[in-house]
Amino acid sequence: MRFALFFGNRGFMPEQLLSDARKDMVEAVTRAGYDYIIMDEQATRFGAVETRDEGRIYAKWLEENRDNFDGIILCMPIFIDENGAITALEKAGVPILMQAYPDELGKLDFQHRRDAFCGKFSVTDVFEQYKVPYTVLPPHVVHPLSAEFASNLNDFAAICRVVAGMKSFNVGCIGARTTAFKTVRFDELTAQRYGINIESFDLSELIFKVQNKSNEDPAVVDKKNVLLNYTNCSNVPEENLNNLAKVGVVLDEYINEYHLDAITLRCWNEMEDILHICPCVLLGELNDRGIIASCEMDLCSAITMRAMHLASLQATACLDWNNNYGNAVNKVILFHCGPVPQSLMTGPGEVTDHKMIAKLNPGHGWGSNEGRIRHFPMTFANCKMEDGKLYIYCSEGEFTEDIIEDGYFGCAGVAQISDLETKLNKLARNGFKHHTTVGVGHLKKVLEEAFKYYLKYEIIDID
Repeated sequence: MRFALFFGNRGFMPEQLLSDARKDMVEAVTRAGYDYIIMDEQATRFGAVETRDEGRIYAKWLEENRDNFDGIILCMPIFIDENGAITALEKAGVPILMQAYPDELGKLDFQHRRDAFCGKFSVTDVFEQYKVPYTVLPPHVVHPLSAEFASNLNDFAAICRVVAGMKSFNVGCIGARTTAFKTVRFDELTAQRYGINIESFDLSELIFKVQNKSNEDPAVVDKKNVLLNYTNCSNVPEENLNNLAKVGVVLDEYINEYHLDAITLRCWNEMEDILHICPCVLLGELNDRGIIASCEMDLCSAITMRAMHLASLQATACLDWNNNYGNAVNKVILFHCGPVPQSLMTGPGEVTDHKMIAKLNPGHGWGSNEGRIRHFPMTFANCKMEDGKLYIYCSEGEFTEDIIEDGYFGCAGVAQISDLETKLNKLARNGFKHHTTVGVGHLKKVLEEAFKYYLKYEIIDID
């Protein structure tokens, strides 16, 4: 991540504070592990922006570096001039973090007083008037070299990743919606309005491609080795393992040819009937590679999975709100057949013959990667499309170390979520599906900042 640094000025304030701020901010960004670009100190008075003319100089410099930064840090060492700031950043087109310096007791004389506490409101007010989105994170004033600002930088970097990655991306929809699941309906035109481009593929084409691949194809052999090293495939018959590898190769071909950032897949029951495989483990492996993959043609789950992956840089999963956990009112078993990424599991999974498929057609469902979800703080989210708008919720909880009995098939974990009953009721009343998606870490603050202020999603508050 690389940030463009902006420093505001106001003529009668102490100029030494500007020089110090440039050094502080460079050190803060570097110390946090990020890169930066900074306008030459000689380009304007003190290398800062006060007047509209100086704002135009900065805006031109930004445009010259258009593809060289992910976000902007607007530094207020003092009560800066808002006219120069808005002129400089009105067309920035990336997230802007507002940072204002704190004053220090004992340094409130004219030579040292900053007044940035007050000036921050002046800047945010004008940005609101111009409808230019920006980010404010607590505390209201914060020194760049403080631990609080280091935390702010990490959150801001995550916001920048989510905004950049969600503004425009490609999703491959492979297969039609399963007839039984009206719950996963979506509106392709609404998705496009939010920058989500959908490429559709008929499942029959995937099956045709698989059936025309040789077991000796180098790509198939390589994919087979990937699966053998990814999880426990020791019980999978050779023919079924070969078909799993072939499906994996075909999915990679779609991803590469159409530059797909995510896929959603019709995972039953044609693959089971014709190819005698269940693609769960392939979806988990894709997610561990950072390529979002949701099952049951749930495009909306792929959207929130991608957002959480961008925020955390870790794998995500699509799960069912599946079972109560005894009498524990704030615990729930989240489950899916076997597409959970290995990195989110307690240990290596085991690829099995999907038990629901095997009940009627033994040997037709090889590919469910069974195991248990490990303990971690988590965020859960999902979205829906309605009346031309995209509605989204997100909240937080944690996966616990509670035991789920051995007879419980698939991959599942016990999630603890405060005030769960109220949240479930709100999900139902707002028409959200039986799926939720989970990501590693508490990401709500980052996601809602990106969704509400930059991406213009409609937020449904369930907390």
